Amino acid sequence: MASSGSGQSRHIKAPNRLSFKDVGHACYKIYFFESCQLSELNSFTHQESDFRRFRDSRSSVAPKKKGSRDEGSDQEVLLAARGTQYKPFRHPNHLESDVNVAQSSIAVGFRSVIVHWNPVLKKYMDNSHQTKAVSCKQEGLPCIAPLIATVEETPQTISAQVRGHFPKWLNGSLLRIGPGKFEFGKDKYNHWFDGMALLHQFRMEKGTITYRSKFLQSDTYKANSAQNRIVISEFGTLALPDPCRNVFERFMSKFELPAITDNTSVNYVRYKGDYYLSTETNFMNKVDIETLEKTEKVDWSKFIAVNGATAHPHYDPDGTAYNMGNSYGPHGSCYNIIRIPPEKGNLGDTIHGAQVICSIASAQSFKPSYYHSFGMTKNYIIFIEQPLKINLWKIVTSKIRGKAFSDGISWEPQYNTRFHVVNKHTGQLLPGMYYSKPFVTFHQINAFEDQDCVVIDLCCQDNGRNLEVYQLQNLRKAGEGLDQVYNSVATSFPRRFVLPLRVSLNAPEGENLSPLSYSSASAVKQADGKIWCSYENLHPENLEQEGGVEFPQINYGQFCGKKYRFFYGCGFRHLVGDSLIKVDVVNKTLKVWREDDFYPSEPVFVPVPGTSEEDGGVILSVVITPNQNKSNFLLVLDAKNFEELGRAEVPVQMPYGFHGTFIAT
Repeated sequence: MASSGSGQSRHIKAPNRLSFKDVGHACYKIYFFESCQLSELNSFTHQESDFRRFRDSRSSVAPKKKGSRDEGSDQEVLLAARGTQYKPFRHPNHLESDVNVAQSSIAVGFRSVIVHWNPVLKKYMDNSHQTKAVSCKQEGLPCIAPLIATVEETPQTISAQVRGHFPKWLNGSLLRIGPGKFEFGKDKYNHWFDGMALLHQFRMEKGTITYRSKFLQSDTYKANSAQNRIVISEFGTLALPDPCRNVFERFMSKFELPAITDNTSVNYVRYKGDYYLSTETNFMNKVDIETLEKTEKVDWSKFIAVNGATAHPHYDPDGTAYNMGNSYGPHGSCYNIIRIPPEKGNLGDTIHGAQVICSIASAQSFKPSYYHSFGMTKNYIIFIEQPLKINLWKIVTSKIRGKAFSDGISWEPQYNTRFHVVNKHTGQLLPGMYYSKPFVTFHQINAFEDQDCVVIDLCCQDNGRNLEVYQLQNLRKAGEGLDQVYNSVATSFPRRFVLPLRVSLNAPEGENLSPLSYSSASAVKQADGKIWCSYENLHPENLEQEGGVEFPQINYGQFCGKKYRFFYGCGFRHLVGDSLIKVDVVNKTLKVWREDDFYPSEPVFVPVPGTSEEDGGVILSVVITPNQNKSNFLLVLDAKNFEELGRAEVPVQMPYGFHGTFIAT
């Protein structure tokens, strides 16, 4: 392949199935009750213990057989307690060889529920068109510790050395953000997500490139710097009491409400034409995209009743933004869909006019699901309630127990994954109950509507323990220890689910309700009215050799919420991305760019002005190396053939980051 550098571009075509390994990147949510009273905590404790006593009594009557699984929600357990019959699906690995005669008796209290398998469902239950995630095992991985280390900021603009060329029409700034400082004084952070936010700017103008970076001057950063220690807790690090206090004062400080971090290190988001830095707490920082200076701190909870919002909003063509955030109270937790109007009422507007258009009750009131993003079509919001759980009691008591917030997050595969679909114009939650086997998703690829169905494409993992792996001590290992860490990371790969929107009460049980001939994804109605969804793999079968794909991006401006063909992402043959990948979801082929000893960031698609072609544009990615004898660079690829056009080298150390955006000028 022709290239201006030594990077390699490869085209791969293969059969229809593949397994991926994800970077495990997802940023956290700090869940707690800001004004939680002791009576509320007692009420919560009693509710939890009442349910636990019922559940334990159920188990004591008839312990589950080895390999059995919970149906998926507290409501279903209570349904069983009343003796109501239901027919749950089980993972195909748990089925007996003769499905036609397989049945089990489950004693519940004073009643029995007989679970019969409908033989008509066999072709869907065995999921023969689906493949189990295959890990890409590695040996002899190079150490990447320099990529996860504190660096100096570069506040003054420097010129990059361009090799090859950048298109003359490519004018604007690539903005990126991620952690760049991992200690204050003798205090060190524990988790990759804890580091202080470092802002990066690559400015492109008529083929010339400049670079600079600045640390976000958040209140957290300034407080830590002033005391030369970690003052405010982060996702994986608990701030220790002030050593200048006496023993009694340090003890009593455990009972003070923890300060909430405003270290917004995850993504750039846009509301009403302004840009903000976001994480998943209730704080955002408004930023001047020219100077990279913070201009204002914004608190979601001052505008609407939520305790935070994701760093991945969606946008309508008119600028209306949608996001999701949770709310907590003595009666449980809700997932809230937020709409932000596109225009300002006055120059001082931030997110004024934001409103909650729909609230969805958590299946488990005090153990809501963690989510990092959501899906959107022209008319619907799709929220995925997954079995990566937030234990609110553990979050509330984390400081007293001497634990970080991350201690309250757990993977609980006894619960299935559920899809919720909401009409974004009316705020109505559709009645369909869509379930799938347990999986975790951090990033959706795209979603669209076709033949009265919602089609949603996701990067999925079958194991939700990756958050535990991304401790700094793991990322900085070398030799066999590093190999062991990598080989413990769950595989992630792109899947398609089809959700039929109009399911008649008379719809036949056991038949695939999806009318889409181009997708093998199925949606099968059960006796209890639930729709069991099985996925279609969207990738070549041999892509596991690329280590999986994450950080998916599309031609968002033209194809978000629409039927599409291409997406771009990072391959993960290491704990961070080590290649760039273009996936054709129609033909299930891929193209790969890779260069040894270099690690590219999330790809950003920039369209050629005036084109209507889906892949008519370029891909931008910041590529870094742990080798001090080589330069980091901004890479530009032709999005069509995935061949390198040019690179802009800068003699500056950069850490591996999270997300970013391109802003045209």
